Parts: sequence; C-alpha cells; structure tokens
Amino acid sequence: MHPDHTAPTSTPPAPSRGGRRLRNIVITMALGATMFAVGAVMLTPGANTAPRTGHGRYEAPRGSIEALQARVTRLPKDSGGWAALGMAYVQQARSTADPATYDRAEKALRTSLSVQGEGNTDAETAMGALAAARHDFPTALRWARKAITSGPYSSSAYGVLADAHTQLGRYEEADKAVQRMTDLRPDAASLARVSYAFELKGNTARARALMQRSLAAAATPADKAFAHSVLACLDLQDANPREALARTQTALRTAPRDSALLETRARAYLALGDTARAVADYRTAIAVAPLPHYLLGLGELEQALGHHERAAENYDLLRAQDRIREAAGDPADTDAILFEADHGNPRHAVTLAEETLRNRPFVAVHDAYAWALHRAGRDTEALVQADKALAQGTRSALFRYHRAAIHHALDDPEAARRDLTEALREPGFHPLHADAARDLLQRIDTTS
Repeated sequence: MHPDHTAPTSTPPAPSRGGRRLRNIVITMALGATMFAVGAVMLTPGANTAPRTGHGRYEAPRGSIEALQARVTRLPKDSGGWAALGMAYVQQARSTADPATYDRAEKALRTSLSVQGEGNTDAETAMGALAAARHDFPTALRWARKAITSGPYSSSAYGVLADAHTQLGRYEEADKAVQRMTDLRPDAASLARVSYAFELKGNTARARALMQRSLAAAATPADKAFAHSVLACLDLQDANPREALARTQTALRTAPRDSALLETRARAYLALGDTARAVADYRTAIAVAPLPHYLLGLGELEQALGHHERAAENYDLLRAQDRIREAAGDPADTDAILFEADHGNPRHAVTLAEETLRNRPFVAVHDAYAWALHRAGRDTEALVQADKALAQGTRSALFRYHRAAIHHALDDPEAARRDLTEALREPGFHPLHADAARDLLQRIDTTS
C-alpha cells in the first residue's frame, strides 16, 4: 500500500538505572499512550526500522551500502555491521524491486547471526523485516518475537511485530505492538504506524494528524518523502487531488527520483484528468523501480486510453515478474491476483488468492480474493470475502467498487448503489474501474 520507510535516528529508552531514568521512561510511555488515544497509530505494510546496536545505531540510508561493505571487510566479526548491511540490502531491494538483493540481505544477516548467535537483536529484527518484505509474515512474526525477547526495549523489533500482526489479520495485536513501539520511541516510524492503524479503520482525519506528526519528526529525506507520499494518498482518498498534486510537486523538488512520490503524483494527475502527465510520471517511477503496482497502474491507464500495445508491454513485464515469483516459491501479492483476475485467468486468480490468504489474511488479500471469485462467477463466496475486506472500516474506493459489482451480480441493486456512491467519492480511483463504476451506477438508477 505504502512504500518503504527508514526510521529516524532517535534511540529507545534503556533499562532503568535510577529514579531519573525511570521517570523519563514513564513520561515517554504516557506520551505514547496519549498519542494512541487521540488517534496516532499507523502501520505501513512493508514499513520497518533499521537495526540498533548496543553502541548506537548503524544507519542504512540509500547509498550507504558501499560504506557498510567496507566496514564488514575491515571488521568481519562485527555482528552489528553485518546486521546493518543486511537491513540496507532489504531497503535497497524494496526501492529497486530487485529480488536478488534479498538474497544478499539474508547472507549478510546469517553472517551476523553466525558471529553472534544469541542476543543479536539487530539481526533478528532485520530478519523479520526481510521476511516481511518477502511477504512471509508467519516467519516475520517468529523473528520479531525472538528480537523482542533479546531486546525488549527495541522499538524497531516492535515495528516488525506490528507489521507482521497486521498482515496476518491480527489487528488488535498489531495495535498493542504499535502502542508499545510508540511508548518506547515516539518517532517518525512509530507515528507512521499509528497513522496507518487509523487509516486501516477508515479514520483518515486521525491518520492525517498522526502522519503530519511523523513528518515533523522525520530526520532524513527518505522519511520526509515517505510522509509526504502517504499524506498525498490520504488527500486522494478524501477526493482532494489538487492538494495531493501540490504536495507531491513540493516534495519532488527535494526528492526528484522518489518513485512513490512520482506514482502518487501520477494518480493525482489521473484524478484531475491530465492523463499525459500521469503516463509520464508512471513511466519515470517505473524507470526508478519497476514495482508491480506501478506496472499495473500504467498498463491499465494505457488500456483505458486505447494504447493497447503499450498496455501489453507493461502486462508482459508483470507476467515476467510473476514467473520469477513462482520459480522462487513466493506467495502472490494482491497486484498479481488482481492482474490475473482482470487480464488473465480468473480461476487461476482464485487459486493464487487462496494460496496467499493461508499465510496473509489481510484486508487487501480478502478484497483481491473477492474480486477473483467474482470474475470466476462465484459471487456468493465473493461477497463473504468482500465483507471481510471492509470489516475494519477501511476507506477504499476500489474495495467498494468490487463489492458493488458483486452485489449487482447477486441482484441487490440497493446495496450496489450504496457501495458505488461511496466509491465514486474518489472519482478517479482507478483507470478502468472508475468509469465502470459510473456506468454501473447509471444503469442501476435508470432501471430502478
């Protein structure tokens, strides 16, 4: 849903060593609890924090891999250095869509664990982040729990725990993990997760307020770009594409190659009807990182514009990426499921969704499964999954459209009308389905 996030550099409280330190911890926990109560918790799927060592924190911003490689060459028994290098590779893989980089990350992290097998919170946290990046959330959960056991004051470990619980559909447990993360360190990373927890429940006002706090706490250009991208996405959800456009344009002045900002600006242009600029931004984002949702977004936009050969080029890239995924034995993401449902074999999309749902019962997977079932003609089953996708209160125009189409297929025009009305509050929510939603609503209104 949102791109990767590198946490700022604040340090979590250490164990108490006297009354003053204990008082500081109590104040921090009270602050975290207050922010959670007033609406402060987000979880960015795929968000994570870089590991911290006992002597401070190794930062792994984009571009620092060479320095970390040099460090472990000089100090091959430095477990923290290997852990930081592994996390840097995880971040690089997420921003470049290069799956081979995950293998380099795992090699570095396994080296760290071979140097220090017990109490290596850094490497354990990073292994959890790596598993989450690979969409292996049960494994991410196991590593996060191990990291919390060895480092109970590691906010980064609680961030990975929150991410895993969220994607496993354990939303109450995720909220508790985010609360603890915020108690330990109310920084940009924890505030981003607080924001997402409220976004997931449909409370975009609180999500926005907390993401603004995350932006204010951001200590790096990457943190700031991430926060601006999320805020612009919230603008789009609130049917304010001009604000989203203004925000992304401002942010891109200082981060002109940030692919998430480019993709979000493309969607803002699309919502405003400027398809030429939308296509240009999608292409630039893909040149930076050919992520599946960028390829799918551009392909469907080109299809909507009647540029079928150009659409096919993006779809061919998506199929090639999916063959690599299959060969690696990794589960399908929602983009792959939706692509197969709309542009491939819906029955195969159902199979993909069922495989993914076993280890990732997240709202977006329920939605993709619902759509695959609908496209395969299994609408009664589809409605069950569509209801699960919206059970948390998530404000998603696409989810609403999917359920509307299912309601219509089940001969429930009033329920379909309600969902279509909600979906079209965000009029440019999808290159193809937004027009389909308008057409369907018009047909319902004409025949009722």
